[in-house]
Amino acid sequence: MRERYRVDLVDLQATCEANYARLMRLLPEMRSVPAAARRVGVSQGERLLGVLALEVLEDCPYTTTLKVCQEHSLPWLPAPRMEVRVYHDARMAEVVGAEQARRLRSRYVYPNAAMHQPDEKSQLNLFLGEWLSHCLSCGHEVEPVV
Repeated sequence: MRERYRVDLVDLQATCEANYARLMRLLPEMRSVPAAARRVGVSQGERLLGVLALEVLEDCPYTTTLKVCQEHSLPWLPAPRMEVRVYHDARMAEVVGAEQARRLRSRYVYPNAAMHQPDEKSQLNLFLGEWLSHCLSCGHEVEPVV
């Protein structure tokens, strides 16, 4: 009999803290500029592979909700779309929605009707971290700086 998945809270919190730091580097004005947004391009030579789009959806005193998506993606690659809640007081950022799924659970029974993985939320937060890290190391401004 297979053991039930258990959420590793320490690991999840570390991932969310690292994602907060990455997002603050990519969009530092998210708290000071209403409707802040940024586009970060990723290219290979002259070919644009995609654009990370960050946009503030909701700004509250202690939290900010961002839309994080891929624009101008390769035709064979599905373009990820996520909703990320940034908790400024705790210095954490977590994925709260992805694609059509809202209010992700920390654990899913498997199998389930939506075919979510047992650790779907953890996987999405790890993916967000890898995506943001890649854009920080290889990304560039899409529009020329004036």
